[in-house]
Amino acid sequence: MKYPVKFAASLILAAALAGCQKSPTAKSAAQAPKEVSVAFYNLENLFDTEDDPNKDDQEFLPTSDLQWTPERYKKKLANMASVIQNLGDADGPELLGVCEIENRKVLVDLAAQPVLSDRNYEVIHFEGPDERSIDVALLYKADVFKVLEQKAIPVTLPNSKDKTRDILQVKGILAGDTVTVLVNHWPSKRGGAEESDPKRQAVADLVRRTVDAEMIRNPKAKVLLMGDFNDTPDSKAIAETLNAVNNTQPEPARQLYNAFAPFAEQKKGSYNYKGNWDMIDQMMLSKSLLTKKGLHYVPNSATIYQEDRILEQEGKFKGTPFRTYAGKKYLGGYSDHLPIYINLSTR
Repeated sequence: MKYPVKFAASLILAAALAGCQKSPTAKSAAQAPKEVSVAFYNLENLFDTEDDPNKDDQEFLPTSDLQWTPERYKKKLANMASVIQNLGDADGPELLGVCEIENRKVLVDLAAQPVLSDRNYEVIHFEGPDERSIDVALLYKADVFKVLEQKAIPVTLPNSKDKTRDILQVKGILAGDTVTVLVNHWPSKRGGAEESDPKRQAVADLVRRTVDAEMIRNPKAKVLLMGDFNDTPDSKAIAETLNAVNNTQPEPARQLYNAFAPFAEQKKGSYNYKGNWDMIDQMMLSKSLLTKKGLHYVPNSATIYQEDRILEQEGKFKGTPFRTYAGKKYLGGYSDHLPIYINLSTR
Protein backbone atom coordinates (compact mmCIF):
# COMPACT_ATOMS: atom_id res chain seq x y z
CA MET A 1 0.00 0.00 0.00
CA LYS A 2 1.27 3.48 -0.90
CA TYR A 3 0.25 6.63 0.97
CA PRO A 4 -0.12 9.61 0.73
CA VAL A 5 -0.17 10.16 -3.05
CA LYS A 6 -1.27 13.70 -3.82
CA PHE A 7 -1.71 13.86 -7.55
CA ALA A 8 -4.74 12.93 -9.57
CA ALA A 9 -5.06 10.23 -12.19
CA SER A 10 -5.30 12.94 -14.84
CA LEU A 11 -1.86 14.20 -13.85
CA ILE A 12 -0.42 10.71 -14.21
CA LEU A 13 -1.99 10.41 -17.66
CA ALA A 14 -0.71 13.83 -18.69
CA ALA A 15 2.81 12.95 -17.55
CA ALA A 16 2.70 9.66 -19.40
CA LEU A 17 1.52 11.33 -22.62
CA ALA A 18 4.20 13.98 -22.28
CA GLY A 19 6.78 11.23 -21.82
CA CYS A 20 5.69 9.63 -25.09
CA GLN A 21 6.45 12.87 -26.93
CA LYS A 22 10.01 13.40 -25.70
CA SER A 23 12.37 14.85 -28.25
CA PRO A 24 15.62 12.98 -28.88
CA THR A 25 17.65 16.11 -28.19
CA ALA A 26 18.23 17.57 -24.75
CA LYS A 27 17.80 21.13 -25.99
CA SER A 28 14.37 20.74 -27.57
CA ALA A 29 13.12 18.48 -24.78
CA ALA A 30 14.23 20.96 -22.14
CA GLN A 31 12.13 23.63 -23.88
CA ALA A 32 9.03 21.46 -24.32
CA PRO A 33 6.14 22.18 -21.93
CA LYS A 34 5.36 19.25 -19.65
CA GLU A 35 4.72 18.12 -16.12
CA VAL A 36 7.83 17.29 -14.12
CA SER A 37 8.66 15.95 -10.69
CA VAL A 38 11.51 17.00 -8.42
CA ALA A 39 12.57 14.69 -5.58
CA PHE A 40 15.09 14.50 -2.76
CA TYR A 41 16.33 11.40 -0.96
CA ASN A 42 18.90 10.93 1.80
CA LEU A 43 20.42 7.61 0.72
CA GLU A 44 21.96 6.90 4.15
CA ASN A 45 25.61 6.00 3.67
CA LEU A 46 25.63 4.81 0.08
CA PHE A 47 29.26 3.68 -0.10
CA ASP A 48 30.94 1.33 -2.53
CA THR A 49 33.05 -1.55 -1.19
CA GLU A 50 36.43 -0.31 -2.38
CA ASP A 51 39.04 1.25 -0.08
CA ASP A 52 39.73 4.82 -1.15
CA PRO A 53 42.93 6.06 0.57
CA ASN A 54 41.69 9.64 0.24
CA LYS A 55 38.44 8.99 2.09
CA ASP A 56 37.36 7.88 5.53
CA ASP A 57 35.53 4.83 4.21
CA GLN A 58 37.02 2.11 6.41
CA GLU A 59 33.64 1.48 8.04
CA PHE A 60 32.16 0.43 4.70
CA LEU A 61 34.48 -2.32 3.51
CA PRO A 62 34.01 -6.10 3.32
CA THR A 63 36.52 -6.54 6.15
CA SER A 64 34.96 -3.93 8.47
CA ASP A 65 32.70 -4.66 11.43
CA LEU A 66 29.72 -3.85 9.18
CA GLN A 67 30.88 -6.45 6.66
CA TRP A 68 29.92 -4.19 3.76
CA THR A 69 30.22 -6.78 1.01
CA PRO A 70 29.55 -6.47 -2.74
CA GLU A 71 26.34 -8.45 -2.21
CA ARG A 72 25.08 -5.98 0.39
CA TYR A 73 26.11 -3.05 -1.81
CA LYS A 74 24.17 -4.50 -4.74
CA LYS A 75 21.12 -5.03 -2.56
CA LYS A 76 21.31 -1.45 -1.32
CA LEU A 77 21.45 -0.16 -4.90
CA ALA A 78 18.48 -2.30 -5.92
CA ASN A 79 16.50 -1.17 -2.89
CA MET A 80 17.11 2.52 -3.48
CA ALA A 81 16.40 2.27 -7.21
CA SER A 82 13.11 0.50 -6.55
CA VAL A 83 11.97 3.46 -4.45
CA ILE A 84 13.29 6.18 -6.76
CA GLN A 85 11.43 4.77 -9.77
CA ASN A 86 8.14 5.44 -7.96
CA LEU A 87 8.79 9.02 -6.86
CA GLY A 88 6.77 11.79 -8.47
CA ASP A 89 4.90 11.30 -11.71
CA ALA A 90 4.47 8.15 -13.77
CA ASP A 91 8.03 8.12 -15.15
CA GLY A 92 9.85 9.06 -11.96
CA PRO A 93 11.56 12.32 -10.99
CA GLU A 94 13.16 14.48 -13.65
CA LEU A 95 15.47 15.93 -10.99
CA LEU A 96 16.64 13.98 -7.95
CA GLY A 97 18.77 15.53 -5.25
CA VAL A 98 20.60 13.09 -2.98
CA CYS A 99 22.93 13.16 0.01
CA GLU A 100 25.07 10.75 2.03
CA ILE A 101 26.78 9.32 -1.05
CA GLU A 102 30.47 8.45 -1.13
CA ASN A 103 31.33 9.37 -4.70
CA ARG A 104 30.20 9.67 -8.29
CA LYS A 105 30.65 5.93 -8.90
CA VAL A 106 27.85 4.91 -6.54
CA LEU A 107 25.43 7.18 -8.41
CA VAL A 108 26.50 5.83 -11.77
CA ASP A 109 25.89 2.34 -10.37
CA LEU A 110 22.52 3.48 -9.02
CA ALA A 111 21.42 4.98 -12.34
CA ALA A 112 22.43 1.75 -14.09
CA GLN A 113 20.00 -0.36 -12.06
CA PRO A 114 17.52 -2.15 -14.36
CA VAL A 115 14.49 -0.20 -13.13
CA LEU A 116 16.26 3.13 -13.75
CA SER A 117 18.52 2.46 -16.71
CA ASP A 118 15.97 3.64 -19.28
CA ARG A 119 15.42 6.95 -17.46
CA ASN A 120 18.60 8.42 -18.96
CA TYR A 121 19.88 9.85 -15.66
CA GLU A 122 23.15 11.74 -15.60
CA VAL A 123 25.07 12.83 -12.50
CA ILE A 124 26.35 16.15 -11.18
CA HIS A 125 28.75 15.64 -8.27
CA PHE A 126 31.78 17.33 -6.77
CA GLU A 127 34.10 15.67 -4.28
CA GLY A 128 33.58 17.46 -0.99
CA PRO A 129 35.58 17.88 2.23
CA ASP A 130 33.12 16.30 4.67
CA GLU A 131 34.76 14.38 7.51
CA ARG A 132 32.37 11.45 7.04
CA SER A 133 33.28 11.34 3.33
CA ILE A 134 29.69 11.91 2.24
CA ASP A 135 28.57 14.35 -0.45
CA VAL A 136 25.49 15.83 -2.06
CA ALA A 137 24.67 15.36 -5.74
CA LEU A 138 22.00 15.80 -8.39
CA LEU A 139 20.71 13.20 -10.83
CA TYR A 140 18.80 14.54 -13.81
CA LYS A 141 17.16 13.24 -16.96
CA ALA A 142 19.40 14.46 -19.74
CA ASP A 143 16.55 14.56 -22.26
CA VAL A 144 14.52 16.91 -20.05
CA PHE A 145 17.03 19.10 -18.18
CA LYS A 146 19.75 21.07 -19.99
CA VAL A 147 22.56 22.03 -17.61
CA LEU A 148 23.85 25.60 -17.97
CA GLU A 149 26.01 26.03 -14.86
CA GLN A 150 27.18 23.87 -11.97
CA LYS A 151 29.40 24.51 -8.97
CA ALA A 152 30.10 23.46 -5.41
CA ILE A 153 29.84 26.22 -2.81
CA PRO A 154 32.21 25.53 0.11
CA VAL A 155 30.93 25.93 3.66
CA THR A 156 33.05 27.35 6.49
CA LEU A 157 31.77 26.59 9.98
CA PRO A 158 32.20 29.22 12.73
CA ASN A 159 34.78 28.59 15.45
CA SER A 160 35.31 25.06 14.23
CA LYS A 161 37.82 23.02 12.28
CA ASP A 162 35.08 20.59 11.27
CA LYS A 163 34.55 20.06 7.56
CA THR A 164 31.03 19.69 6.24
CA ARG A 165 29.23 19.22 2.95
CA ASP A 166 29.37 21.76 0.14
CA ILE A 167 26.20 23.30 -1.26
CA LEU A 168 25.62 22.09 -4.82
CA GLN A 169 24.33 24.82 -7.14
CA VAL A 170 23.02 23.87 -10.58
CA LYS A 171 21.33 26.13 -13.13
CA GLY A 172 19.56 24.66 -16.13
CA ILE A 173 16.57 24.67 -18.44
CA LEU A 174 13.70 22.55 -17.20
CA ALA A 175 10.47 22.38 -19.22
CA GLY A 176 11.45 25.53 -21.10
CA ASP A 177 12.27 27.63 -18.03
CA THR A 178 15.58 28.47 -16.39
CA VAL A 179 15.73 27.10 -12.84
CA THR A 180 18.47 27.28 -10.20
CA VAL A 181 18.65 24.31 -7.83
CA LEU A 182 20.56 24.23 -4.54
CA VAL A 183 21.14 20.80 -2.97
CA ASN A 184 21.81 20.91 0.78
CA HIS A 185 22.91 18.66 3.62
CA TRP A 186 23.34 20.83 6.70
CA PRO A 187 25.33 19.88 9.83
CA SER A 188 23.56 17.49 12.17
CA LYS A 189 22.57 18.07 15.80
CA ARG A 190 25.29 15.75 17.01
CA GLY A 191 26.63 17.17 20.26
CA GLY A 192 23.30 18.82 21.02
CA ALA A 193 20.78 20.94 19.13
CA GLU A 194 21.73 24.17 20.87
CA GLU A 195 25.47 23.56 20.66
CA SER A 196 25.32 22.76 16.94
CA ASP A 197 22.85 25.50 16.00
CA PRO A 198 25.54 28.07 15.05
CA LYS A 199 26.75 25.66 12.36
CA ARG A 200 23.33 25.46 10.74
CA GLN A 201 22.88 29.20 11.14
CA ALA A 202 26.12 29.74 9.23
CA VAL A 203 25.01 27.49 6.37
CA ALA A 204 21.57 29.13 6.32
CA ASP A 205 23.22 32.53 5.99
CA LEU A 206 25.41 31.29 3.14
CA VAL A 207 22.43 29.81 1.28
CA ARG A 208 20.38 32.96 1.86
CA ARG A 209 23.16 35.11 0.41
CA THR A 210 23.42 32.75 -2.57
CA VAL A 211 19.69 33.03 -3.25
CA ASP A 212 19.78 36.82 -2.83
CA ALA A 213 22.63 37.10 -5.32
CA GLU A 214 20.63 35.08 -7.83
CA MET A 215 17.56 37.27 -7.33
CA ILE A 216 19.57 40.48 -7.62
CA ARG A 217 20.76 39.31 -11.03
CA ASN A 218 17.19 38.39 -11.94
CA PRO A 219 14.33 39.45 -9.62
CA LYS A 220 12.11 36.84 -11.27
CA ALA A 221 14.63 34.02 -10.86
CA LYS A 222 13.14 30.59 -10.27
CA VAL A 223 15.09 29.09 -7.38
CA LEU A 224 14.46 25.73 -5.73
CA LEU A 225 16.18 24.58 -2.54
CA MET A 226 16.15 20.94 -1.51
CA GLY A 227 17.93 18.83 1.03
CA ASP A 228 18.35 17.32 4.46
CA PHE A 229 18.50 20.48 6.55
CA ASN A 230 18.82 18.68 9.90
CA ASP A 231 16.44 21.32 11.23
CA THR A 232 12.68 21.70 11.23
CA PRO A 233 10.69 24.35 9.33
CA ASP A 234 10.04 26.36 12.50
CA SER A 235 13.73 26.58 13.45
CA LYS A 236 15.45 29.95 13.51
CA ALA A 237 17.91 28.88 10.82
CA ILE A 238 15.14 28.06 8.35
CA ALA A 239 12.24 30.34 9.28
CA GLU A 240 14.29 33.44 10.09
CA THR A 241 17.81 33.29 8.65
CA LEU A 242 16.81 31.53 5.43
CA ASN A 243 13.36 33.19 5.55
CA ALA A 244 11.54 30.09 4.26
CA VAL A 245 8.00 29.90 5.62
CA ASN A 246 4.57 28.40 5.06
CA ASN A 247 3.29 31.22 2.86
CA THR A 248 2.24 30.64 -0.75
CA GLN A 249 2.24 34.40 -1.35
CA PRO A 250 5.73 35.36 -0.16
CA GLU A 251 6.07 38.91 1.06
CA PRO A 252 8.56 40.47 0.75
CA ALA A 253 9.56 39.01 -2.61
CA ARG A 254 12.78 37.52 -1.24
CA GLN A 255 10.83 35.27 1.13
CA LEU A 256 10.77 31.57 0.20
CA TYR A 257 7.83 29.20 0.38
CA ASN A 258 8.60 26.06 2.38
CA ALA A 259 6.45 23.42 0.68
CA PHE A 260 6.98 20.96 3.54
CA ALA A 261 6.22 23.26 6.48
CA PRO A 262 2.55 22.13 6.51
CA PHE A 263 3.67 18.57 7.29
CA ALA A 264 5.62 19.76 10.33
CA GLU A 265 2.55 21.60 11.57
CA GLN A 266 0.68 18.29 11.33
CA LYS A 267 3.43 16.51 13.31
CA LYS A 268 4.47 14.52 10.24
CA GLY A 269 8.00 14.11 8.99
CA SER A 270 10.65 12.39 6.91
CA TYR A 271 12.86 11.26 9.80
CA ASN A 272 11.92 9.56 13.05
CA TYR A 273 13.98 10.29 16.16
CA LYS A 274 13.08 8.49 19.37
CA GLY A 275 9.52 7.97 18.24
CA ASN A 276 8.95 11.52 17.02
CA TRP A 277 8.67 12.54 13.38
CA ASP A 278 10.80 15.49 12.25
CA MET A 279 10.35 17.24 8.90
CA ILE A 280 14.05 17.79 8.23
CA ASP A 281 14.01 16.93 4.52
CA GLN A 282 12.43 19.89 2.76
CA MET A 283 12.05 21.93 -0.43
CA MET A 284 11.73 25.70 -0.64
CA LEU A 285 10.70 27.75 -3.66
CA SER A 286 11.15 31.35 -4.75
CA LYS A 287 8.10 33.51 -5.47
CA SER A 288 8.45 33.10 -9.25
CA LEU A 289 7.79 29.36 -8.93
CA LEU A 290 4.44 30.09 -7.29
CA THR A 291 2.90 32.06 -10.17
CA LYS A 292 1.16 30.53 -13.17
CA LYS A 293 3.69 32.01 -15.58
CA GLY A 294 5.90 29.34 -17.09
CA LEU A 295 7.12 26.53 -14.87
CA HIS A 296 5.38 26.62 -11.50
CA TYR A 297 4.67 24.60 -8.38
CA VAL A 298 1.56 22.42 -8.46
CA PRO A 299 -0.33 23.40 -5.29
CA ASN A 300 -0.49 20.70 -2.61
CA SER A 301 1.77 18.37 -4.60
CA ALA A 302 4.41 18.19 -1.84
CA THR A 303 4.58 14.57 -0.74
CA ILE A 304 6.43 12.47 1.81
CA TYR A 305 6.71 9.15 -0.01
CA GLN A 306 5.79 6.11 2.05
CA GLU A 307 4.97 2.52 1.31
CA ASP A 308 4.91 -0.44 3.66
CA ARG A 309 8.12 -2.06 2.44
CA ILE A 310 10.30 0.95 3.32
CA LEU A 311 8.95 0.99 6.88
CA GLU A 312 9.61 -1.34 9.81
CA GLN A 313 6.69 -3.76 10.02
CA GLU A 314 7.05 -5.04 13.57
CA GLY A 315 8.69 -4.48 16.93
CA LYS A 316 9.18 -1.25 18.84
CA PHE A 317 10.31 0.56 15.69
CA LYS A 318 7.21 -0.40 13.70
CA GLY A 319 6.20 2.34 11.28
CA THR A 320 9.63 4.01 11.19
CA PRO A 321 11.99 3.98 8.18
CA PHE A 322 13.46 0.54 7.43
CA ARG A 323 17.17 1.27 7.32
CA THR A 324 20.21 -0.68 6.13
CA TYR A 325 21.80 -1.09 9.57
CA ALA A 326 20.70 -0.73 13.17
CA GLY A 327 24.03 0.01 14.78
CA LYS A 328 26.25 -2.79 13.48
CA LYS A 329 23.35 -5.15 12.84
CA TYR A 330 22.60 -5.58 9.15
CA LEU A 331 18.89 -5.22 8.37
CA GLY A 332 19.00 -5.03 4.58
CA GLY A 333 16.60 -2.10 4.39
CA TYR A 334 16.58 1.20 2.57
CA SER A 335 17.32 4.46 4.41
CA ASP A 336 16.68 6.08 7.76
CA HIS A 337 14.94 8.91 5.88
CA LEU A 338 11.81 8.96 3.74
CA PRO A 339 12.09 10.58 0.30
CA ILE A 340 10.13 13.68 -0.63
CA TYR A 341 8.98 15.21 -3.91
CA ILE A 342 6.96 17.98 -5.54
CA ASN A 343 5.41 18.40 -8.97
CA LEU A 344 6.00 21.34 -11.30
CA SER A 345 3.89 22.24 -14.31
CA THR A 346 3.82 24.58 -17.30
CA ARG A 347 0.06 24.17 -17.76
